[in-house]
Formats: sequence, structure tokens, C-alpha cells
Amino acid sequence: MIVTVTPNPSIDRTVTLPGQLVRGSVHRAQSVSSEPGGKGVNVARALTLAGLETIAVLPAAAHDPIVAALESYGVPFYAVPIDGAVRTNLAITESDGTTTKLNEPGAVLDAAARSALTRAILDRAASARWVVLSGSLPPGLPVDWYADVVAQLQSYDCKVAVDTSDAPLAALADGFGRAAPDLIKPNSEELAGLAGVPAEELEAALAQGDPGPVVHAAQQLIARGAKTVLATLGAAGAVLVNDTGSWLATPPPIKPRSTVGAGDSSLAGYVRADVGGAQAPQRLQMAVAYGSAAAALPGSAVPSPAQINLHEVAVTSISTYPVTPGTDTTKEAVS
Repeated sequence: MIVTVTPNPSIDRTVTLPGQLVRGSVHRAQSVSSEPGGKGVNVARALTLAGLETIAVLPAAAHDPIVAALESYGVPFYAVPIDGAVRTNLAITESDGTTTKLNEPGAVLDAAARSALTRAILDRAASARWVVLSGSLPPGLPVDWYADVVAQLQSYDCKVAVDTSDAPLAALADGFGRAAPDLIKPNSEELAGLAGVPAEELEAALAQGDPGPVVHAAQQLIARGAKTVLATLGAAGAVLVNDTGSWLATPPPIKPRSTVGAGDSSLAGYVRADVGGAQAPQRLQMAVAYGSAAAALPGSAVPSPAQINLHEVAVTSISTYPVTPGTDTTKEAVS
């Protein structure tokens, strides 16, 4: 079983425009869609479509619209009762796929809800192959909540993935020495922030076909204790780095329709491949195939296995110096 955890779920409302968004103007929507969302919920939706036993854990009142939405999508879930309403996030997608997101802060979790959410995770971790912790933290959860949950999961026989950003990601990285997840999934900006380098440097190198700076940044996290880094890089693909090697996967050309949930689908693809016994390069290939397929779909839709073009994703091994966890790589060359 795969357990996904979304501490700050949402109803994702997507407005698609026939052209470009112009600030201060009136626009006519081409289409409007609404789906249950939040990063972990998106992962659970994709894994459910793939036929994997999955349960989405999230805080929500019994009458909340997200509960009915999850039921309609056939996604198994456990809702930790709370008093507030699940937030609504708005995504405005332009004709070229450019997406502007407006995210609400989310319902406040009190001490009882915090305790119940953690307990719900640990109760299900005993029978889980993966626990996927995803997304922002709502008001009421401390910034080190993910780091604390990862530490508590160390005594369970399951793998742990974390996909978050900003202060919760920084707090997680600070705790790598105490307990590190099996997988973290930063994008280029998040990876740059953790490695202490300008994101522009990573992006410029990638634009020139050089993944070396991305690999070097990821190696710094491996040296600090992270086990595997899956860096998703948008149209450039993704880089996977662990203590034995690094790989670059390049997606096929697509016409992007919406980037909402593409990273979540990438994570779902990685987990699906791992559960199926795939090796690192094939896990990366599946991750990029899922992310690419999601970006070609409208709104926050996630792809089904039939929409995955696995063999159109090229994977290459990147020659690097091996990294030993706990060593300093800040002056180590990367070829």
C-alpha cells in the first residue's frame, strides 16, 4: 500500500483562457474545471488510476466538498476531522500553458487535529511500502512538522518521500542528520535554495544542455544525508541522484496545457516504478513520462497508464565523482 499525506488539501479550480492573461483586464474563460487537489491527493489520484493500492490521508470535515470529490474519483482516503473548510486554489492557464496560481492558506489545525493527523499516518505506515508527504503546511503546523514525521517513520519498514518547499523544506534538510527521507523531489528553484546557489545558474546550465550544476547541487544534499534526490526541471526533464550515480531524463516535445500537478504526477510515476521493482534509471524514466503526460492535460488532471509514453523519454547516465554521505562536496568537480 502507498500512503499519501496532504496536510493542506484543496479544491483546485482551473480557469483556461483562450489567450494571454492581461493584468487589470476583463477575460472570458474558455473553460472552467474543479478537482480535488493538494500534492499528496494528486499523487494518490495518479496511483489509483494505475491500479495501486493507495490511501490519501488528509484533514477535512465529513461534509467538506473534497470528501465527495474524492469519492467521485474513486480514491480511497481517510479524513482527519477538522472544524474549518478545505481551501480553494485558483489556477489561471493561458493558451500556451503558462499558469498563474492563487493559493489560499488553508484551514487552521489545532493541537487535537495535529495529533490525530500524525497518528493517522503512523497507524497506516505499518502496512505501507511508501509514505508520501506532500505540499505546503496549513496554519497550525510547525515548519519542522515534516522533519518530525520523517523521524518518527524511521522505525517503520516503509520508504518515505517528501515534496515540499520554502521553510518546511529547509527545516527538513536541516534534520537530514537526524532522519532523512528516502526521496526528496525539489524543483530547480528549491534545489538551488537548499544548495545555496542561484537558481539562474542551474537553469542557464540546463538551457545549454549541461546538467552538471544540478547534479552537483543534489550531491550536496546526498552528502548531508539525503538518500535520493529527484530534481524535476520542467520542460528540461529531471535529474535523479543517489550515492551510486546520477541520471538525466529528457521528455518528448509536447504542447503544454497546464503545469498544475505535473510534479505530483512525476512523483507518482517514480513510486509506481519503484513498487514494480524498477532500477533507478527506469524509475526516473517513469517519473518524467508521468510529468510530461500531466503537463499535456488540462487543469489539474493526472494521467492514466494509457496516456504514458514511457519509451519516448530518453535517459542518460551522467558521469560524476561518487559521493559518500557525510562528506563535503562543495569543491568537488562534476564532469
